[in-house]
Parts: sequence; structure tokens; C-alpha cells
Amino acid sequence: MKRSLRINAALPPAALVVALLLAGCASTADSDGYYTVRRGDTLYSIGRDFDQSPTNLSVWNKLRNPNDLEVGQRILVRPPVGVVARTGAGQSRPAAASAPARKAAPAKPAARPAGKSGDDDDAPSAADTRLDWMWPTAGKSAPSGDSYKKGIDIIGNDGQPVVAAAAGKVTYAGHGIRGYGNMVIIKHTPTLLSVYAHNKSIAVKEGQTVTRGQQIAAMGNSDTSKVKLYFEIRRNGKPVNVMALLPPR
Repeated sequence: MKRSLRINAALPPAALVVALLLAGCASTADSDGYYTVRRGDTLYSIGRDFDQSPTNLSVWNKLRNPNDLEVGQRILVRPPVGVVARTGAGQSRPAAASAPARKAAPAKPAARPAGKSGDDDDAPSAADTRLDWMWPTAGKSAPSGDSYKKGIDIIGNDGQPVVAAAAGKVTYAGHGIRGYGNMVIIKHTPTLLSVYAHNKSIAVKEGQTVTRGQQIAAMGNSDTSKVKLYFEIRRNGKPVNVMALLPPR
């Protein structure tokens, strides 16, 4: 699924949080080989996602300061015509006239299912683990069945209480994003937020401070085919491994 967002300082706080939520849904390039920079992206993370070195990206895009990317900026993530990428030294060189046709770039590895850690992308940080996380509701959990969602589905009963997994402030409460239904977003720290989607009803308002374990919604099936809660934790707009933070049960 491909989503494109432009984020600017003029957006109200709730809109910024929603943009932050959607920013990490997918890393895809357009048909011309360009990727649109999202909040939290770095040249290193973009290069990692598209199997290119930061040096190649800097050269291809003629970046004066590779550390100064702007949200909405278009970055070429495929070698320009007549140039092949060298992965070893992270440099680019013109293709020789007699060289065979350039091989297609290796496919990006499939996204890991939620709940399975594999590298530093979704591994919990010290700041993540300092919060006293709890399960937001009862029920059997599994990685989300939606490919563009990186959290977990918790299957339960219609009207079942949904609670805040940690203390924080409600930054979004509504039905404004297709595919998420009645959704609540809670900001816990400047970099951490949690997402609760597909609710039957919402029991909190934007701007409200909530405590750990406080009911924020009732489980439902808004914008989905079965009664469940979609739960996700994000750091700087990107999903982290939920199962590594929640207590065992």
C-alpha cells in the first residue's frame, strides 16, 4: 500500500500525530525511482531501506549536506541512467560502454512480522523499556493481518474494555483515517506513542491526560471484518517490536 504525505509546521497537533503515524507505513519509490522523505528519515535509513549506500544517494542527488533532509523532499534511490552502484566502497562510477545491461536492484527484504525482533529498527530502546507497559486488552494476539500495519491484532469481544498501555496524553481520538476505524493515539514521551484502532466507541478526548490502565475505548470492528483491537507502539514515527515491550502472559 502506498501513501504520500507532506508534513509542515502549519498542521494542528492532532494532524501532526496522524502524519507521524502514517509516515512509517511503507517505504516505496515512485515509478521514476524517487522516494519522498518522511519525518524521522535519515540518508542512512533511506539507503538501508533501498539497499543503497548513503554515499551513492548523496552523489546521485547532489546533496550539499546529507544530514539536512526535509520532509517532502524527493530523493532518487535508484542509480541514474549510465551509472551503476558500487556497494563495497559506497561510491558510484559511470557504466562502461561494453558493460552488460545493469541487473535489477535486489528486492527489498519482506517486512518482519510484528512481535519478532531482528535488528535495531524494531528492537526496544532504553527509553522504551523505562515505561511501565501493560496489555491494552485481553485476548489472543497475532501479527496484524494488514500488510501495511506493523503492530498486533488482539482478538476479543464486542464492547470489551480497551485501556491505555502506559500513562500519557491523548493526541488523537476519532475516525479520520481509512483502514483504522475509531482510533486513539496516546503520546507517552516526545518520541513514543501508542495506537489503538478499530474500536466500537471512544471514551477519551484529544488533549486528555490518561493513566496506565485507564479505559480509553471499547473494542469493536470499525473498518475491519472482525472484532479486534489493533495495537501498535511507535518511536519517532516508526513501529517497534510490541511483544518485546509488553509483559509476558
